[in-house]
Amino acid sequence: MSLPSYVHGASDVPLIGETIGQLIDRIAARWPDRPALVVRDQGVRWSYAEFLAEVDRVAAGLMALGLEPGDRIGIWSPNKAEWVVLQFASAKAGLILVNINPAYRSHELEYALAKSGCKALVLARAFKSSDYVGMIRGLAPELAGSAPGKLRAAKLPALRLLAVIDGNPEPGMMPFAAIAAAGTDAARRRLAALAGSLQFDDPINIQFTSGTTGNPKGATLTHHNVLNNGYFIGEAMRLTEQDRLCIPVPFYHCFGMVLGNFACVTHGSCMVIPGEGFDPLAVLETVAAERCTGLHGVPTMFIAELGHPRFKEFDVSSLRTGIMAGSPCPIEVMRRVVAEMHLSEITIAYGMTETSPVSFQSSTGDPLERRVSTVGRIHPHVEVKIVDAEGRILPRGQPGELLTRGYSVMQRYWGEPERTAESIDDAGWMHTGDLATIDEEGYCNIVGRIKDMVIRGGENIYPREIEEFLYGHAKIQDVQVFGIPHEKYGEELCAWIRLKPGEQATDVEIVAFCRERIAHYKVPAHIRFVEAFPMTVTGKVQKYLMREAMAKELARHEANTA
Repeated sequence: MSLPSYVHGASDVPLIGETIGQLIDRIAARWPDRPALVVRDQGVRWSYAEFLAEVDRVAAGLMALGLEPGDRIGIWSPNKAEWVVLQFASAKAGLILVNINPAYRSHELEYALAKSGCKALVLARAFKSSDYVGMIRGLAPELAGSAPGKLRAAKLPALRLLAVIDGNPEPGMMPFAAIAAAGTDAARRRLAALAGSLQFDDPINIQFTSGTTGNPKGATLTHHNVLNNGYFIGEAMRLTEQDRLCIPVPFYHCFGMVLGNFACVTHGSCMVIPGEGFDPLAVLETVAAERCTGLHGVPTMFIAELGHPRFKEFDVSSLRTGIMAGSPCPIEVMRRVVAEMHLSEITIAYGMTETSPVSFQSSTGDPLERRVSTVGRIHPHVEVKIVDAEGRILPRGQPGELLTRGYSVMQRYWGEPERTAESIDDAGWMHTGDLATIDEEGYCNIVGRIKDMVIRGGENIYPREIEEFLYGHAKIQDVQVFGIPHEKYGEELCAWIRLKPGEQATDVEIVAFCRERIAHYKVPAHIRFVEAFPMTVTGKVQKYLMREAMAKELARHEANTA
């Protein structure tokens, strides 16, 4: 009889029972002279002693400016040194850091600030086409007549303090540097006294999850959630104080903040930031110049780095480890990353914001075949089960919804008790919405999202299976498969394809390739060749936008042929 699809990460390595402030104090005392943070475009090179000093100055300044434990402070910025400092300083001061997506526009910004009740906001002046200062002025025109720290805005009644990271101060705002300068001896004494009263189960972070319908939900995470997850992520990568991790993924997301920053700091490793946003050339330059030993990214980032015309100019032989995550990792891309980028110990990680985020991760010692075909095995101290639609545990190898339980599960959705109850059941299981299988050896494979599964004429089709198959075509660089409505079959498959540079192909050619090798009902009925996919800031492909675009295209076609 097959084993049930239930795994538990039994471990003799204890969970960390510290707050973030206690952790950074301990790490800086152990490795004061080791490099902690390098931000190339800002000229920042701080040792752990220097990094801690900056964190303490900002934490004391926040307290001196009137912020109290439990208050929410927003950060709206691309990857900068100030982001990392505030990540640790806010936790030391007992504040709850609210991560605001750098791509947000004014409507989304207003929702995030109002929903979380932010009392303070630290923001960059601008990023790409987004004028952050202009947007916040549109939401809070009262800034023009306000003294810094004294805002009273009709649309954002909780917001008092705004600090701009770069450039000259704006009316009603203060420069970020003024926060540290505001610290007094009394505030420093309060900060030291606070360290003994903060608890590791206190919430310290709100991350808004990007949904396809409805408003984003604010996943509320604690010291215990993110510190421990970051530590065990680093353990799977075999990080030490000698490692230098290149982090091109955004900090506002768990990938940058936890898999990057906390994985490093819990091991005394160095955080290396190649730039404000992802640029494949900047990543290659940084890895070579800084002799980075690790590199993070979503599959599309690695594809862009490998495909850069100057790729072979850079010596990336210092690389050893890293993480590819955020979306399904194409097998062929993974093999090229290992062979051409020297990432022999790269790992795959799987999780979600609500679980801090990682639940499964491959190890550096896993056979390559396992690392390219699964998301690894269960993380220490975490439980997972695979269930059917009625909630019954399935046998090993059968696909069903992945549920997870343990220290990593978020505390709640901020201000959303009903939505929290919909996601975390009475037994403490977080319902992920992901379809997965667990094999006899405990390795997990993510089949897809429940909402992405295509049912064509009664046949269940998992888009990732078709995507992996199409990656084997010599001309295809990247592909996304999804379902669209069909009157006869209920749904039909559609494939959006990015060809390799210089290649040309036709839909007839692709269909013929499929028909020779896979079942007829798995052959995409519609094929489109595209230059790019719609994506979130973190590099996740937005299939729902593809569905909407195809639905409109097909509706126009039907109207024209009627």
